[in-house]
Amino acid sequence: MRGWERVSCPPVMECFAMATAIPKISLSSSRDIPFNRLVLSQSNVRRVKSGLSIEELACDIERRGLLQSLNVRPVLDDTGAETGTYEVPAGGRRFRALELLVKQKKLAKTAPVPCVVREPGSAILAEDDSLAENVQRVALHPLDQFRAFRDMLEKGMSEEEIAAAFFVAPAVVKQRLRLMTVSDKLLDIYEQDGIKLEQLMAFSISDDHARQEQVWGIVSQSHNREPYVIRRMLTEKTVRASDRRVRFVGLDTYLAAGGPIMRDLFEADDGGWLQDPAILDRLVMEKLHTAAEDIRAEGWKWVETALSFPWGHTRQFVEIEGTELPLTDEETARLEALHTEQETIEAEYAQADEYPDEVDARLGEIESAILALEERPLAFDPADMARAGAFISLDNDGTLQVERGFVLPADMPAEPEEIDNADSSDEYDHSAYDGRDERLAGSGGDTGGEGDTTAPDVEPEEEDGIKPLPDRLLAELTAWRTLALRDAFASNPHIALTELLHTLVRDVYWQTPGADCLEAYVREISLPVHSPDMPGSVPAHALRQRNEGWKHDLPEDEDALWRWIDGLDDASRMALLAHCLSFGVNALYERMPAYGAVSQRSVTERLKRADRLASALSLDMVEAGWQPTVENYLGRVTKARILQAVREARGDEVAERIAHLKKPDMAREAERLLEGSGWLPEALRTVGLADQAQVETVTAGENMEAIAAE
Repeated sequence: MRGWERVSCPPVMECFAMATAIPKISLSSSRDIPFNRLVLSQSNVRRVKSGLSIEELACDIERRGLLQSLNVRPVLDDTGAETGTYEVPAGGRRFRALELLVKQKKLAKTAPVPCVVREPGSAILAEDDSLAENVQRVALHPLDQFRAFRDMLEKGMSEEEIAAAFFVAPAVVKQRLRLMTVSDKLLDIYEQDGIKLEQLMAFSISDDHARQEQVWGIVSQSHNREPYVIRRMLTEKTVRASDRRVRFVGLDTYLAAGGPIMRDLFEADDGGWLQDPAILDRLVMEKLHTAAEDIRAEGWKWVETALSFPWGHTRQFVEIEGTELPLTDEETARLEALHTEQETIEAEYAQADEYPDEVDARLGEIESAILALEERPLAFDPADMARAGAFISLDNDGTLQVERGFVLPADMPAEPEEIDNADSSDEYDHSAYDGRDERLAGSGGDTGGEGDTTAPDVEPEEEDGIKPLPDRLLAELTAWRTLALRDAFASNPHIALTELLHTLVRDVYWQTPGADCLEAYVREISLPVHSPDMPGSVPAHALRQRNEGWKHDLPEDEDALWRWIDGLDDASRMALLAHCLSFGVNALYERMPAYGAVSQRSVTERLKRADRLASALSLDMVEAGWQPTVENYLGRVTKARILQAVREARGDEVAERIAHLKKPDMAREAERLLEGSGWLPEALRTVGLADQAQVETVTAGENMEAIAAE
């Protein structure tokens, strides 16, 4: 055997089994224990008694019996021996419900109660069991609740019986059962957390599954997925021919697609009303997608399309620099000719009070032609385009709006020194953009912060009197006003400097200064909540143009910035100051939490100062371009407020004519009646201008009544 001997070994599989044996757990035993031998444990972590609804649980146990055992432990005496009594550390609410049934003589004191018995001396604390039972439970998903309610309804139970069985209001059951009208495709998306319950409930307003899926296809590509937008699109019966969507696709295209149109033979109707919004929306999205493919073919990494994007949607992106294409000799000659013609016309009519219509029209054509030549398209480096993208949307005039050259910070190339210091600092929070990356990849993910619970967006009906506007609508109105206030502020350097000095004086004398060289700063206030028409409004366009103009003039070298500012003339310095300060103007209404860092009183004080600023600037929201529509106001308030608006603008008689209409029809008719009236909701009125506007609207209403009487 050459010095060694055979050693016996267990079979290979036996060795493997020994090496991989997993210890088996043993579960606590269960048995029935008379109720009078049970006591509530002091180790139960649930101490707050409010909201436990013991009576409802007792009724449920009386109806269907006990569905879940109690978790109990033997009570020991001083010597460690069992006393025959058991404490209940987990299941205290069920114990109290059984106790109530005993007091009501509906359950015998000695009735056996199913219990899971933890052995004495267990290493698991009683508090541990109690906490685990309360913390590790998972609430039923609303979709599972809906399916359970639906199955019970189909098996013969009424909505009231279902509500009574689960101690919920019948309205809750009705709301869940409304999901029966929602497309199965949308229910599947909801199950995968691709859509929120509030949005899903909004779809239940219609039983047209094809239209529901089409609307979701549109809003899922947009930042604005609020329930009121979904409801508006589903209930939209007609669209004015002057709507930007109609201008974009063309009325002839809509008619060629088989879309019906309604005309008013007795009054001017701006081309009529399109009666099939579904066809119109399909044509719009098809044309937008075609435009997106053309833009993507330029070499961009991604292209995102929507009917409109929120104000400030590019703030989180890095904008790449492009170079203006130079004018050709022919374009230079045409630009000079246009300027010459413009100067000639203005000199000829310098003494006239106003231009003749044809001359005014020609000046408008010249200004448009000059603007088209001066606003040169930008050329971008192909390497930059490969990591950047573009936004495509509709402007308010129905033209295509393309914003090119935006890069996610995560896609920006890292600087060498940033790589060296990667462990100690990071310029960007990449995780903040994960949702947008998914959306650009076509996942339909939402980055609009819809996890927040927002206030109802439609004012509830009231029997008498007029309640305050909903918080969200008030936030949207004040966002519009803030934007217009910024534009007016940036156009008035004198007021801007006064406001800056006022802020500085308050900081110096009423607050503790910081350690910086100058504590005055401007923090751009975002406007995340706003109506869809705001990004394409007059002040939005003016602010964008002003910002692009200054950005074009700024030196590329940051070190040269101070010298450049120092070399500006006083008028330019004041204009730049006003422009920069305008980004910090905040006239927003917000509903603050009870114990938040900012109090509701602070918001009230902010709005008072904003009112003062608006009065100093003579801010006129009518001139700024706001007018009441179904989308931004009339469809969001009660019939009482709609009638109040028409009454203030056009008089009692005109308001009475629409008082009998249902709310959707009343809102559409009120939009037509209020057009051009100059009426504003109270949140948008400026002190000093409001009285004058009230006189003008009353006069207009009297004139309209006189015309109607004739």
